[in-house]
Amino acid sequence: MNFKAILHLEDSVYCYALDERTVRVMLRVDPEDVFEKITLVYGNKYDYYLVQESEEMRRTFSCSSFDYYTATVRLKDVRFVYVFRLECGGKTYYFSEDGVSEGYDFSLAYYNSFQLPFLNRADILPVVPWLKSAVFYEIFVDRFRMGDGGKDTSYIDLPWGEIPKPKSFAGGDLAGILQKLDYLQNLGVTALYLTPIFTSVSNHKYDISNYYEIDPHFGDKETFRTLVREAHARGIRIVLDAVFNHCSERLPEFQDVVKRGRESPYFDWFLVHGDKIEGDNYEYFGVCRYMPKLNTSNREVRRYLIDAALYWIREFDIDGWRLDVADEVSHDFWRHFREAVKEQKEDCVILGENWHDSYPFLRGDQFDGIMNYAVTKACLDYFENGTLDAEGFARRLAGLYVRNTEQVNRMMLNLLDSHDTHRFYTLAGKDEDKLISALAVIFLHTGAPCVYYGTEVPLEGGYDPDCRRCMDWRTEESPTEIGKVIRALSRLRAREEVAEGDIRFGAEGELFVLERRSKARLRLTVRSAEGRMPYVPQGEVLLSHNFEGGSLSGTGFVIEKIGEDRDG
Repeated sequence: MNFKAILHLEDSVYCYALDERTVRVMLRVDPEDVFEKITLVYGNKYDYYLVQESEEMRRTFSCSSFDYYTATVRLKDVRFVYVFRLECGGKTYYFSEDGVSEGYDFSLAYYNSFQLPFLNRADILPVVPWLKSAVFYEIFVDRFRMGDGGKDTSYIDLPWGEIPKPKSFAGGDLAGILQKLDYLQNLGVTALYLTPIFTSVSNHKYDISNYYEIDPHFGDKETFRTLVREAHARGIRIVLDAVFNHCSERLPEFQDVVKRGRESPYFDWFLVHGDKIEGDNYEYFGVCRYMPKLNTSNREVRRYLIDAALYWIREFDIDGWRLDVADEVSHDFWRHFREAVKEQKEDCVILGENWHDSYPFLRGDQFDGIMNYAVTKACLDYFENGTLDAEGFARRLAGLYVRNTEQVNRMMLNLLDSHDTHRFYTLAGKDEDKLISALAVIFLHTGAPCVYYGTEVPLEGGYDPDCRRCMDWRTEESPTEIGKVIRALSRLRAREEVAEGDIRFGAEGELFVLERRSKARLRLTVRSAEGRMPYVPQGEVLLSHNFEGGSLSGTGFVIEKIGEDRDG
């Protein structure tokens, strides 16, 4: 047995509370080791030396380097201690804080057992209820639809449908979104993520000069209020984009620093190297000097930004914030932000734009989830560039899943593309079957799927700004096959197996298999390679694509309901 591969960390993704009486425990081991059994031996910390209970652990995830065994236990007492008993090669070992041993003295367990000393309610991350069955749709507002025909259009310089340039304005607005709410509802959308809508000189609005006003290009507050009200009437939530890492150089406070330097009362709102602004001697976003970075460690800045966030929740009843460049802002700021937002509206979702492993932000004191670009990359590697086969895809997804707690995984935003990436459809060589199959994966995955506007058309697009083309409405009256599949997948999101069930990843030859389990099992089987392969459904087929005569041709998928046995 490879002792060095065994890993467990207390009070982490390896051991955490699901609720005030339920704990999830995970152990990492070498996949080459063959265990007869791994058992969680647990109890109450004050009588553990006398009474131990046990729960057999199951291998639930296999990634590229390790296997993971998990157990979920319902506790009689919330003071939880435990060790692991491993049976391998006919021998029995114990794993505790001291490492691996061939025996274990429970009478001295208070020295070296693992523990969660007390399950405090404040430490348990709740899942935002409406996320369980949510289907997101991201809208880059300037390119979705122009609905206000009476507004000043002198700023528009991009004829609708032409290829955009970095500074093009096409005229999309909030009224256009309002006019298409029925369309979005029919597509199965239950949540809209809007790129920034606040005052800005750019088409993308990520350089904000007034956090309390709607940009005139997009409309006014009354239009937005109507949009939120009408969306809610259709069961659609509204999530806005919070740009708190940086602002516009036109922000009045920054202009005051430009004029007065260190004499400005706002000097410490920004990170200036020197006594005044000279050239680029201040921190800014990326290489964009026109987006000065805000000093979110400054109390006044913190109050200003958090008050702005609360204003839009309180006055317009928005349902969440997507946090731009979230990983460049301090953990301290986000802790204050979360406390204030959740006090204002408990089910207001907080989603970070983090592209990498973000466990430090996802411990329950900052974000609910993040934009899951790691899943995006896995889908590209499997469907587009072929660097992953079915088994590799399953192992990659499993490795990503064990990064976070179950609650966080249920609040991730799973996407194939966005306003910051190439269109998945274009990268996949405009292969609709690959796009549809990848959509099936993110819809059946734990967490909320997010469809980038125009995917249903499908829109093409390379990197920014090409990925921000104008929505093509010519297919609205005759939905494409992609649109029909999105609608069908959206209906499946409400099933108990998907909204509440556990998840498993695996492979059967060239077929990738994703299972969701509750009282019944839903099984998604995907083939990404070319050619034909016999495939016999095991249960009731709920949805399929390129499924004819018992075979999968090229790229396609089958979603089936299999049996009623939770464990399968």
